[in-house]
Amino acid sequence: MSRISVIGRDGSPLSRAAAELVESAAIVVGGKRHLEEIAVGSDRAVVFERDLSAALSRIEAENGPVVVLASGDPGFFGITRLLEERFGSANLQILPAVSSVALAFARAGLSWDDAVTVSAHGREPRRAVNVCRAHPKVAVLTSPDFGPAELAGSLDGLGRTFLVAERLGGPDERVFRGEAGGVAGRSWEDPNVVLVLDEERVSGKGWISSGYGGVGRWALPEDEFEHRSGMITKSSTRALVLSRLGPGPGDLVWDVGAGSGSVIIECARLGAAAIGVERDPGSCARIRRNAERHSAYVEVVEGAAPDALRDLPEPDAVFVGGTGGPFEEIVKLCAVRARRSVVLTLVGIERVVPAGRVLEDCGLEVETTLLQTSPLKGIASMHRIVPDSAVFVVCGSRS
Repeated sequence: MSRISVIGRDGSPLSRAAAELVESAAIVVGGKRHLEEIAVGSDRAVVFERDLSAALSRIEAENGPVVVLASGDPGFFGITRLLEERFGSANLQILPAVSSVALAFARAGLSWDDAVTVSAHGREPRRAVNVCRAHPKVAVLTSPDFGPAELAGSLDGLGRTFLVAERLGGPDERVFRGEAGGVAGRSWEDPNVVLVLDEERVSGKGWISSGYGGVGRWALPEDEFEHRSGMITKSSTRALVLSRLGPGPGDLVWDVGAGSGSVIIECARLGAAAIGVERDPGSCARIRRNAERHSAYVEVVEGAAPDALRDLPEPDAVFVGGTGGPFEEIVKLCAVRARRSVVLTLVGIERVVPAGRVLEDCGLEVETTLLQTSPLKGIASMHRIVPDSAVFVVCGSRS
């Protein structure tokens, strides 16, 4: 087959090399806006529709040289991956332009080496939303089905600043900066990119693109957290809990009865969006102090389960570390809502079997472990093994 030249467009005039490729192409494939922008004749123009299959078949059938027009840098969440999978990288020549993300941050006057870029175009948007909850500087590539208004509505009440950049590089370019309410209440033109900023948490100079560096240690010692009278999930127990929750970027984790916040703070440090639910005001303040100590962002919901859980966004995983309300009702609500797993730590054996039964009835596979650790401690001139209190870890997961 013929070589395919992929030319990125950012509103600038075509370079000489790009213009020559367009002029010699048997067909030029792209969005209607890009084809009109460089005045491709109807005899050679192939328009990308929402379903790209017809255009891809036309490319495959063409014996002459082909040009594909794409927005910005086609190798960055663009058409390049699809073309590579269909036609092979050896058949592609790519002439990138400035990406829409780079342009958007330039219009905002902001650096973007510490930003995370996520795509909601042709993908489930909830993971993009969760990254916006967790990270202070995010660029979102939207879609006609999930645009700036829907994104802002999903993040309302979190204090984020939004910068919506429409049709960047074109004569009708528009850039709007505002809060969630102002974005959710407007109509927006495609294509656009949205910057979501938590301006109080934007950090200084880093060393890795996206700001997602390694967290170092996890399952931190108890003395790394302020807690009340030993009311904290022990480090060894927390290690097992975290392994079953599996928190990471794009996830949302609930911690029900968050106490000191040790589990949910570790989830946030590992990149997940984190919501801690706690009914005691003093404990809520403690969670916030612990989160600040570890530079973690946790949304603290002060209220009692199950009522405090009903309006929360859908979690990937839920940890139930302590409840004072209707136990089985809380476990059932968590099991129904969780997409991946529910993990409980229980001291009394009387709740272990009922908890497992509720999880199984909700379609989860249940694993129960009795965990007891015995650290070696120095006492006077001797060392002794001092057993910690035993705890049952009940995990329900979806296969």
